[in-house]
Amino acid sequence: MAVDRKQLLSHLEMLLKSSKIRDYCPNGLQVAGNEHVQSIVTGVTANQALIDAAIERGADTILVHHGYFWKGEDERIVGIKKERLKSLLTNDINLIAYHLPLDMHPVYGNNIQLADMLGLFVDGPLDENDLSIPGNIGRLPRAMSGKEFQAWLGECLQREALHIGEANDTIETIAWCTGGAQGYLQKAIDAGVDAYLTGEINEPTVHLARETGTHFFSAGHHATERYGAKALGEYLADEFSLDVEFIDIDNPV
Repeated sequence: MAVDRKQLLSHLEMLLKSSKIRDYCPNGLQVAGNEHVQSIVTGVTANQALIDAAIERGADTILVHHGYFWKGEDERIVGIKKERLKSLLTNDINLIAYHLPLDMHPVYGNNIQLADMLGLFVDGPLDENDLSIPGNIGRLPRAMSGKEFQAWLGECLQREALHIGEANDTIETIAWCTGGAQGYLQKAIDAGVDAYLTGEINEPTVHLARETGTHFFSAGHHATERYGAKALGEYLADEFSLDVEFIDIDNPV
């Protein structure tokens, strides 16, 4: 069964409210292809490997978290940008991307889906005074040592997480924000939680975590954001009777 692309996009806007969220890229339709959507490939990032997989499967639409046209990037259509766009346009494939709207959605968002994957209890937003900031605070499924939670992350996400903190300290409360959100560590400290989980880490983060006694877990940008696009795609499959497949293009970062 196919759905009109305009109808699909209107439904996604109603669901994700992307027009109300300030972001670093355009959300929604980024590259126009077939006007009728029947087969969707979902993924984290619209890299060439995902495009090639969509072409191989005869998909007419790609839905991702990381699309194109980021603020501050080179605007010229050259290099890999040219090749990616050429592949999409030649094969009449739509590219639909939602960045922050997919991080923040209370049901299909990356943060809430990561919580479901890890069994975390959600108590509230990362910053209750600024709801434009993605992320949440909550509790572990049970009290764990730093070493135990690191192992739990590896088991659930199939990727070894980096842990900054004492291995035998007990962790009960946690804040998290998927992707490259190491800059929100101070918000976790201000919230008074035991630990903070995100995808990436930088040099200053290590010192901030050590000197405040806050456990820091870096579990991978890609690994923490595999679940939003997948969940959204599954919802669309049920809502519109579409053929939807999530394809995980491995990324160790």
